[in-house]
Amino acid sequence: QVQLVESGGGLVQAGGSLRLSCVASGSFFSIVRMSWYRQAPGKQRELVATITSGGTTDYADSVKGRFTISRDNAKNTTALQMNKLAPEDTAVYYCNADVTNHQLYTYRYWGQGTQVTVSS
Repeated sequence: QVQLVESGGGLVQAGGSLRLSCVASGSFFSIVRMSWYRQAPGKQRELVATITSGGTTDYADSVKGRFTISRDNAKNTTALQMNKLAPEDTAVYYCNADVTNHQLYTYRYWGQGTQVTVSS
């Protein structure tokens, strides 16, 4: 079983920064992709940023130039550096990973989420 645990959420003023972290634990062969999603109240969950094992990244248009995703393959971690935060970034942020097990099947796992609140 794979577990994802996020940390780093909190309350910040508009224009400020936060860094979210996520660590994957358990027994598995590899992590294909790690991503961050967010869900604001009354809205659908949306992809924020994603990174492959090779380091290829992609971002939602709304966060390009402000957020940076990174990962450490050796430590099975990913981080989301969020700068120039705005009230519309307020949401629960979820870590997500596509994990290949030892039988070479790939499954998607989710963290429990961490709240990010940006005050104006």
